[in-house]
Amino acid sequence: MEHLSTLDWTVVIFFMALFVFLGIYYRGKSEGGLAGFFLGGRNLPWYIAGVSMVATTFAADTPLWVTEKIAQHGISGNWLWWNMAIGGMLTTFFFARLWRRAEIITELELLELRYSGPVAVFLRGLRSVYLGLFMNVVVIGWVNTALISILEVFFEIPYNTAFWFCMAAMLLVAVYSSIAGLLGIAITDFVQFIIAMTGSIVLAIVVMNLPEVGGVSGLKAQLPAWRLDFFPSISSGSDLAVGTFSLSAGAFFSYVVLQWWASWYPGNEPGGGGYISQRMMSAKNEKHAVYSSLFFQIAHYCLRPWPWILVGLAALVLYPDLPLAESRKGFVFAMRDYLPSGLKGLLFVGFISAYMSTISTQLNWGSSYLTNDLYRRFLKPQASDRHYVAAGRIITFLIMLVALYSTSQIKMIDEAAQFLIASGAGLGMVLILRWYWWRINAWSELSATLAPLLAWALLKYPLKPYLPEGFYINNMDFIVTVLFTSVVWLLVTLFTKPTDEAVLKAFYKRIKPQGWWRPYRKEGEAARPTGSLFGAWLSGVALVYSTLFSLGSWILADYQTALIWTVVLALALISLLHFMRKEKWEEDSHSV
Repeated sequence: MEHLSTLDWTVVIFFMALFVFLGIYYRGKSEGGLAGFFLGGRNLPWYIAGVSMVATTFAADTPLWVTEKIAQHGISGNWLWWNMAIGGMLTTFFFARLWRRAEIITELELLELRYSGPVAVFLRGLRSVYLGLFMNVVVIGWVNTALISILEVFFEIPYNTAFWFCMAAMLLVAVYSSIAGLLGIAITDFVQFIIAMTGSIVLAIVVMNLPEVGGVSGLKAQLPAWRLDFFPSISSGSDLAVGTFSLSAGAFFSYVVLQWWASWYPGNEPGGGGYISQRMMSAKNEKHAVYSSLFFQIAHYCLRPWPWILVGLAALVLYPDLPLAESRKGFVFAMRDYLPSGLKGLLFVGFISAYMSTISTQLNWGSSYLTNDLYRRFLKPQASDRHYVAAGRIITFLIMLVALYSTSQIKMIDEAAQFLIASGAGLGMVLILRWYWWRINAWSELSATLAPLLAWALLKYPLKPYLPEGFYINNMDFIVTVLFTSVVWLLVTLFTKPTDEAVLKAFYKRIKPQGWWRPYRKEGEAARPTGSLFGAWLSGVALVYSTLFSLGSWILADYQTALIWTVVLALALISLLHFMRKEKWEEDSHSV
């Protein structure tokens, strides 16, 4: 513990007390039934909801993961997650308003609003446990393990000691999140994100100005040029080698053309889902829901990564002998070795803040599924709102206890998580089309959920010896799984009964979706145009990438390239504002 001075510990204790205070302060505002506890009364302004999204995705392990990718592939390694901006912007303009318009408490409630029959009920119950408990504790286990690694390195303590420190932090988070509800969590997220980003920016400034680094010019002189490449290369090799991020043609196709819409996994749910849809549903109205998601996409992809990237590049200079397998620790070493007293405590609080914002959301979001879609729907459907809020608080602590066990078994869970991610290939299109095509039914979604599991099992075991060389390097397993799943759910859709007409009529009346809903529109009612949505989506994607690359070019003193990207940014912004002006909004907040 000698790495933190008395001043550092004062900073740490002050902010920990502040987070608990905020939880207690917002307790009274979380008592308005389940919508009050899990959605903040549906009254969050866009900037609170948007920052809360960004804070949740800023976990304790995120800067470390970026540092590892920098060591492996340079800046281009970030395309492993930068490619997701395409799907993120799709969610912003096509789905944010629909989630807010649905007036539901959880995304799983949509299943019985959109579908009919016993299979819809089964899907809701199954996913409440699968997502709210099983998948949730996998994510919490990842985040806990990252914090444990940080504590081990920063304080030079054994794993067991770091483990119990982490568990104490998780208990603190469970206490304030169970008291505060989503509103208190979102406000705390806002504060925690400012602290975490301030700490990251301060660290980037400090390490870049070290004599050993020598600023941007010194960095460029000491690192090979490929470290600073923004874009991956297309080749026939594996993308696992050290060097510029290298994609085969098949892998490039799957990243750019397929993955953003076809693949489901936590944090990248096509059509929205998880804590992202929770924040959209908690917004004041449709406009705030769209703006919150738009802010999230820009902050998440454009503003947040550059301090981490700079520290990751500087760590290559400061710790040249650090093995590639341990390269992620370079961020923590830089923080431990070069920050002065006070600032070191601030950045440590930043890491704790990033951890707490992610865990608090996971606990609240998982509890919302288990409370609303399992306990309330199947076990005790007639209880009072006060009873359900109390049940939600108890379930929060139960999830925490299961997560404690999952953290201790993280190696096994990591393998399970890889399987779960692979098993979502092809589900995404159904999650998108259920809003836009009336013919999608509960069997469509169930078959799209199960088909990837069958494809994964076949490719991994009986068919593996017969697969051509380079099958996995070219991401053909993903492409084949998506095609197989798409054929399965289309056939199932066409050979099963549609959703009951009464349910479809009620859904259309409530949501007013665009797309193929002709049988359920009023006579003479024209289909709602989608041209401006497509224009806003494409403009938004161009805005994100041009902002990302213009900022990076200015920071790295590549002024000619920066100027070009800034012009593209300006054109994309003008185009986006043009298309957004054409949109009409339902302004009623419907807050509780």
